Formats: sequence, structure tokens, C-alpha cells
Amino acid sequence: MNKYLQIHPGDNVLVALQDLQQGTEVGFNGSTITLSKDVPAKHKFMIADVKEGDPITMYGVLVGKANSAIAKGELITITNVKHDASAFHEKEGTVEWEQPDVSKWANRTFMGYHRNDGQVGTRNYWLVIPMVFCENRNVSVIKTAFEKGLGFAPAEVYNEQVQDLVSLYKKGDLEAIKTYTAEAVTLSNKRHTVFNNIDGIKFLMHEGGCGGTRQDSDALCALLAGYIHHPNVAGATVLSLGCQHAQVSILQEALKKLNPAFNKPVLVYEQQKSASEFAMLSTAIKDTFLALIEADKQVRQPSPLSKLVIGLECGGSDGFSGISANPAVGHTSDLVVALGGTSILSEFPELCGVEQELINRCVEKDVSDKFIRIMRAYESQAESVGSGFYMNPSPGNIKDGLITDAIKSAGAAKKGGISPVIDVLDYTEYVKRPGLNLLCTPGNDVESTSAEVGSGANIVLFTTGLGTPTGNPIAPVVKLATNTKLAQRMPDIIDINTGTIISGEVSIEEMGEEILEYVIKAASGEVQTKAELLHQDDFIPWKRGVSL
Repeated sequence: MNKYLQIHPGDNVLVALQDLQQGTEVGFNGSTITLSKDVPAKHKFMIADVKEGDPITMYGVLVGKANSAIAKGELITITNVKHDASAFHEKEGTVEWEQPDVSKWANRTFMGYHRNDGQVGTRNYWLVIPMVFCENRNVSVIKTAFEKGLGFAPAEVYNEQVQDLVSLYKKGDLEAIKTYTAEAVTLSNKRHTVFNNIDGIKFLMHEGGCGGTRQDSDALCALLAGYIHHPNVAGATVLSLGCQHAQVSILQEALKKLNPAFNKPVLVYEQQKSASEFAMLSTAIKDTFLALIEADKQVRQPSPLSKLVIGLECGGSDGFSGISANPAVGHTSDLVVALGGTSILSEFPELCGVEQELINRCVEKDVSDKFIRIMRAYESQAESVGSGFYMNPSPGNIKDGLITDAIKSAGAAKKGGISPVIDVLDYTEYVKRPGLNLLCTPGNDVESTSAEVGSGANIVLFTTGLGTPTGNPIAPVVKLATNTKLAQRMPDIIDINTGTIISGEVSIEEMGEEILEYVIKAASGEVQTKAELLHQDDFIPWKRGVSL
């Protein structure tokens, strides 16, 4: 295994692929670099002396400037380097792309649920949605009733643990409580027995719909419409209080905007027009059960891979993200696009510094102009509340080598591969064109994943270097570890280990193909992701301008 890596020939730093001790001599380009301090794996050190104000480059782009003089062989840190990124401007040149060879997948299919509007789902869910947070309790009541009654409820291992502890407490055996160890449970994808073709009922509880800005409530309605319109959804039950900002009529208008011929069953119940809470919930449960009987009649059928819509996401990133999992996912994205499918790259704060590359990859000037407009408006809004993209890296990111937003962004953008940018979508806009789409979202893992699915992603590839337990209510989320240590430490979270790229066992292209094979299985329902098995149904609408 190599000890270090220069990502791009123009970089003036090297990435440590393993822990390197102070005094280690590194041979590079015919010269010797002596490390002045310990360099932990994932972190970077200089290959030449730089002065205060000199540029720091990685991935061939500007990622920071020296806060002070940094010597050859010295570790770069948040103390001696500050964030900086290149400015961007209008599109230059034409788009050229040499597509990868996809002949081996030309006749492959996945088993999906075909919807009347031409979309194909990878799952068959029914949704229960509150229009406002006031209805969360009522949704929770329906959730408990249906999950237990239909066999969708998660394993009750922790309930059993509490019962064991209560029993010991009643016996007065405090020592036994202190030494108590619960038995590990093997997660199972065993199907329920009531409905054979329904993968579950999902509940999108949230804290919005009223009390905030009209912009946020309108955006919530558009996001919820995207979920109802989504190919993984057979229909929805909607609970409304009645007086909130997020009116049912706004949701209905958003659905018609997505599809003027929209005809999925949407059952609506308004509490302020009901005789009683019991009457509303009892009727909603009965009507939903009847709708489930119809939804169960839908079965999986072969579908071309062009019907895949892949969300590209990262969370808990580390210094290996940009050289293992992210470029591997980027190659998977390129394969899907070459097969006529669609991919969605989001997290606009994590595209800082690579804007010009993406602008130049846009197929049309109107598309690149929209990207420029949204990026500038987003950063300006963040700065107006005392923030900025430079504040995006989390303490975990920094600890594991991502010390500036531009370093994090340059690696995060690798998830988008090298295919042309076919379209740019503002938050809650739904994909319309196959190919690589850029979607405006914050970098927040759950807000971004929620948005990708709301824009049509029927499966999500989620890379992580630290281990992030994120899932989605209606779309399978495939978790990819950037390093082998994480995959071994958190096997209940991770689906695929891309750390073998770091060790040199596989190439980025080989891993990208392996990921696509897993995607086909997951899309067909042959495997459930770890996020699905753990019931990680995370859903957070974006209150625009607040989150990065």
C-alpha cells in the first residue's frame, strides 16, 4: 500500500494514506521530504515551502491560502491555512465527454414498479403526511396502529431490554442491572404477511406548515408533492388541521404542476371539519386500508436501467472521501447516465471552488446561468445572516482532514463524475431530463437527501468516512464507507466498503461497476440496504437560508 498520494499533478500537498511519524522521509519527484510533525492518515503535508498568502492547491484547484509561512514537509491545519476558492464566471468552451463502455449492461434490467406516468419505482410505499406539525400526533397514532397491525413495525429488541431491566429492578438486583448485556439481534429483511407487494407505510412527520414564512410553507407543499408524485409511492393519506399556511389546495396545485394528469389516490382529512378526532382517524384508517388493498395489486416488472434516478450524497466526510468513495460513485453516475438514466448531485455549499468546472460542463448557457444565479444568491443569503460557505466543514470533517470548505467541496464534487450537466434544479424542482442534474440543497445530510428524493431519486448513494446513520422513508439509501476501518467498525451501517481503493486492491472504475451491480439488486428488491433494515426514515424539509 502506498504511504501517500498526489491527487493532481498541480497540487502542492500530498495526502497521507496511513499514519506517518515525524521524521519520516518521503521520496517525491526525485527529492526527499522530511516530515516535521506526525501526519495522521487522511491529512495533508506540503511538498514545497510556501509564504504567507501563497495558494494551497488540491484536486488541481485552489482550496486555501497560507495563513503563515509553511515549510516543506509540514502538516497543513486550520491554523496555518484558511479557506479560499477561485472565482467563477460565465460558461467557457464546449462540452466534450467520452462515455464509459456500458455494453455489458445494455440489455440489463431491474425489477421495478411501473407507474401510469412512465416513472418506475424501486419500492412500493403508501405515505401518511401531515400538512402541519399540529397533526404529528395524529399521524403517530396511525403509524402505531398500522405498523403493528400489518407487521411493518421494527424489531422490539430495545423494548425487551427495558422489560428485562424493569424485572431486575423490581427484584432489587442492581448489580445485575449494571452487568446486564442485551443479546445482539441480526437484522432481517423478512417480509410481512398481510400485503405481499407493499414495502411499507411511511410517515413524513415534520415541524413545518405554519408559524414560519410563507416561502417555507410553500416549499414544504412542493416537497411533499414531490414525495407523493414519486415512483416509489402508490398513494397518500394527508392529515390537515385546516387553518395552517400549508393549505391542501397548495399541495394539490403543486401536484398538478408536476403532472397535469396526476391520478394517484390521495386521501385528505381535515380535523377542523371533522366531528371528532376519533371520527377522523377511524375513517382515515379504514379508507387507507381499502387503498392498500388496491396498491397491493401492483407487482414488480422488468425495467430498463434508464429508469434509474440516482441521488448522489455524502455525510460525515473524511480526508479519503474525495479519493475513494466519491470518485467511485462518480463513475457509477457516469455509467447510469451513459445508459440513459439520471443522477442528481446536490449540496451547493459543497461545490464551492469547483463552480467553474461545473459551469463549463453545462450543456446549455441557460443551464449554466441558472447555476450561477442560484449559487450567488445562496451564498449572499448565508452571508447576510453572518455565515458563509467557508463555515460548512464540521468538527468531524476537520478532525479527519477536511480543513477548508474548498478541500471538502473539491472532493465532494467527485460524486458527479465527469458527464455533462444536463440541467440545474432549484430546491423542490423535479427532474425532467435524463443525465446529470445539479440540485440546490444545503450540505446538511438529511435535508439534502430528503430533497434529492423529493426531486425524483429512486435510490440514493451515500458516501461516509465517519459513519452517518442516515436513511430516507421512501428511497433505499446505500451507505458506502470511504475506508476499511469504518466498514469493519460499523458493519450494521455500511453496505459497501470502498476502502479497498485506498489499499490498492481495486481501481475507482472497478468499484464504480461493483456499486452499479449493487444498485441493480437494491432497486429490484433483492436486497434491503442497512438503512432500510434499521428503519432509518430521516426526513427534514429545508427552511431556506437557515441551513448550510
